[in-house]
Amino acid sequence: MIIPAYWAEGRLQQQVNGQQVTVRRFGWSDDSADAAQVHADGRTLAAFERIATGEKLARRERKVAYNGADGMPIREEIVQRAGDAVITRNSYGALCLNTPDVLFLDIDFEAQKLDSGAIEFALGPALVGGLLAGWSANSWIAGVVALLVVFVVALRIGKQRKQGVASAVNPGPEKRAKARIARFMQQHADWHLRIYRTPAGFRLLAMHDVFDPGSAAVSDCFKHLGVDKVYARMCQNQGCFRARLTAKPWRIGIAEHLRPRPGVWPVAVERLPMREAWVARYEAVARDHAACRFLEAVGSDRVHPAAQRVQDVHDEMSGAASGLPIA
Repeated sequence: MIIPAYWAEGRLQQQVNGQQVTVRRFGWSDDSADAAQVHADGRTLAAFERIATGEKLARRERKVAYNGADGMPIREEIVQRAGDAVITRNSYGALCLNTPDVLFLDIDFEAQKLDSGAIEFALGPALVGGLLAGWSANSWIAGVVALLVVFVVALRIGKQRKQGVASAVNPGPEKRAKARIARFMQQHADWHLRIYRTPAGFRLLAMHDVFDPGSAAVSDCFKHLGVDKVYARMCQNQGCFRARLTAKPWRIGIAEHLRPRPGVWPVAVERLPMREAWVARYEAVARDHAACRFLEAVGSDRVHPAAQRVQDVHDEMSGAASGLPIA
């Protein structure tokens, strides 16, 4: 897990085959700003030499908080350290717990949406019902009324099927997520998972052991539990697991984005007061909300010491046992 305290940007501009070429690259360090600049200059020179030989590379890196696909280090303000875990402020202002080996994963319920499949499902019965009603009553008005009524009823059924609304034959998203967890635990009886409710689904914390984010065991766990693919990629490329500790601003009535935009660390010294003012407003509201709510522990009673330390920090800072509304 790499979450540097210092960042810098290198810049190299020279003529290549009669054309001016400018290359920029970021560098980072946990030691000092000077060390970050040395790293940036080295990466810039290496990239320039490859570009000068004709290799197709981006001439400038985007300033982003982190990129699960590229595996760049997490670029967020370090707010606190707790042993091996690092608490950062993400690009929209919430605090996040980052840990190199204690497994967190979120299972979001399937997004509810209406697509063309629901309409297609309803259209056939509506046409048949309209034709039959019109023919039986010898009235095109009766046919149209019947078509509309059947279409509305069939569309509702189709939406339920597509959205995952619970029914006798189609359990809802929450039940399906619980079923996946239950099946996983049947096959991994020696695991110990703590289950939390989040606004979008469930959060799981493995207590019985520590894990390498790039291991086959983690990949298998993510696959069988239906973890978001972007998060899975981030874990592998960043070498860590993450869990949000405080509310998402828009869920607690804060519409304004973290200032200054785009909220990626570091921020110029002259703009820090703007950021600090936003954070103060956010934290004043966020303290009345929790990020998740503890539901239950399942599986064995094994507890790894590192997992226990992380759980203590997570539960306290996320308000998991506070009874506050989750956001």
